[in-house]
Amino acid sequence: METKLFSPYTVKGVTLKNRIVMSPMCMYSSHNKDGMVEDWHMTHYVSRAVGQVGLVMVEATSVAPEGRISPQDLGIWSDEHVPRFRELVKQIKAHGAKAAIQIAHAGRKAVVDEEIFAPTAIAFNDKMKKPTEMTTEKIQKTIAEFRDGVRRAKEAGFDIIELHGAHGYLINEFLSPISNKRTDEYGGDKRARYRFLEETIEAVKEVWDGPLFVRISANDYLPEGMTPEAYVEVCGWMKEQGVDLIDVSSGAIAPARIHAYPGYQVGYSETIKHGVGIDTGAVGLITTGNQAEEILQNDRADLIFLARALLDDPYWAKTAAKQLGVEITPPVQYERGW
Repeated sequence: METKLFSPYTVKGVTLKNRIVMSPMCMYSSHNKDGMVEDWHMTHYVSRAVGQVGLVMVEATSVAPEGRISPQDLGIWSDEHVPRFRELVKQIKAHGAKAAIQIAHAGRKAVVDEEIFAPTAIAFNDKMKKPTEMTTEKIQKTIAEFRDGVRRAKEAGFDIIELHGAHGYLINEFLSPISNKRTDEYGGDKRARYRFLEETIEAVKEVWDGPLFVRISANDYLPEGMTPEAYVEVCGWMKEQGVDLIDVSSGAIAPARIHAYPGYQVGYSETIKHGVGIDTGAVGLITTGNQAEEILQNDRADLIFLARALLDDPYWAKTAAKQLGVEITPPVQYERGW
C-alpha cells in the first residue's frame, strides 16, 4: 500500500513534497524585543527543512507590538522586518521545503508593557493584565494591521499564510462566547462573533491570493464554550471566503481541564473535514510515522502538523520513513549517514 505521509500535497499551485508540517511554535528568541528574526531562528527552521519536512511554518508572528505574546516574539508590523524574513525563507526553500508563516495577535493574552486589547475587557485569569475593550476604530485598525502583515509576508516570499485563530488569542477571543461579550455588530450570536475574522480574511485577500490556512481551537472544553460541531458552521463560512485548510487544534481560550492523550485532537479534525468538506491539518501528540499514516489513510486529515516531536527530532521524517518502509532522498551531504 502506498503511503500517504510521503505523498505530495498541492494547494493553489503550491506543492509540498510530503504531508509533514512543522507546526508553529513560539521560540521567544527575539532578544532585542524588536521582533526581528535572529540567528537562532535561522538554525531552528532551516534544520527542519534539511530534515525533509515538507512545510516549515514560522511561529506566531505579531502584526502589532502590543499583539505579541511576549516581548521576545517575532513581529511583522514594520517593513524593517521583511529582509530577515526574506533570508529565512530563502534558506528554507533551498533545502526543498515550502515556507509558511502564522500571522497573529495575542489580544488579552499578550504579556507586554504596552496597553493590551481584546473584544471585551475581561482578563484571561486573575494573574494577567485586564485588557482594554476594542473600539470599532481599533478593530478596523487591527484588521488593517493583519492585511499589512500578510503583505509583508508575501514580500518576504512565503508560500503559505496561516491566520492564528486559536489558543485564546485575538481572533479566537472574538469567536468564543467566553471572551466576547460585546453587544455591537462584533458580538452576540455566532455569526456576529465571526465578523472580525470575516473582515480580516477579506482584508488579507486584498493582498494575498495564495494558499490561506486558519488555525482554530475546535473545543473550548467549557460548558458555555465553542465545540467542534459549532465550528463546522464557522469553518463553512471560512470555506465560502476561500480559506483552503483548517489547522485544527483546541483549548486555551480560558483555563480548563484538558484530557490530553496521543492524537486527542484528531477527532476534531475529522469532524471539521467531513462536516464542512474542507481540507484539515491534524495536530497534537502525534509522535510516530505509523500514527500519522493511520490518520491520513483513514481520511481524518490531509496534513500532519508536528510540534514537540520535531523539537525532539529535527530528522523525524527520516525516522518515520524507516517505520513505514519508505525511501526518501537525503541531502547529498548526508548520503553516507542515511
